[in-house]
Amino acid sequence: MRMNEKQKIRTSKFISLILRHNPQKIGIDLDQSGWACVDKLLAGLAHKGHSISFEQLENIVLMNDKKRYRFNEDKTQICANQGHSLKLDLELDEMEPPEILYHGTASRFMKSIQHQGLIKGSRHHVHLSKDQETARSVGSRHGFPIILTISAGEMHQAGHTFYCSENGVWLVDSVATKYFHSTP
Repeated sequence: MRMNEKQKIRTSKFISLILRHNPQKIGIDLDQSGWACVDKLLAGLAHKGHSISFEQLENIVLMNDKKRYRFNEDKTQICANQGHSLKLDLELDEMEPPEILYHGTASRFMKSIQHQGLIKGSRHHVHLSKDQETARSVGSRHGFPIILTISAGEMHQAGHTFYCSENGVWLVDSVATKYFHSTP
């Protein structure tokens, strides 16, 4: 059975919830690095009314515009690339970032951001992108988008540690206000 786009988006968001925040919702466990058994994920999804085939899961992983998920080599395990609120060892390697990165947010969050900078909150890291278009898309999800231009090279030289996830999202613990400026 083919999934329509609305079903695919709904299921992908549910998988994101499971693999990034709440695997217990469908009765599965993640290993210490965030990997889940594909068979157990599929069974848990079916139990919660999101029954999909392996081929449909594979399509969600391959066609996800944000590349949120990945399989291991033999496709028996799956994990989210970043965005976890769970305590995990994401096995990320430190990398030198480009001079400039971007963060998309909504205008309604700017007062707090200007006061405390960018903080990871319940997640492992603050998420940054290489391009303004991605940042604008992220910011648009929560209201009128504001793009923050991050002086990542300067931060790195000051000792901040950066990582780049499998899907190209740049990650850092926090961004102090002195390292960014905003543009609508």
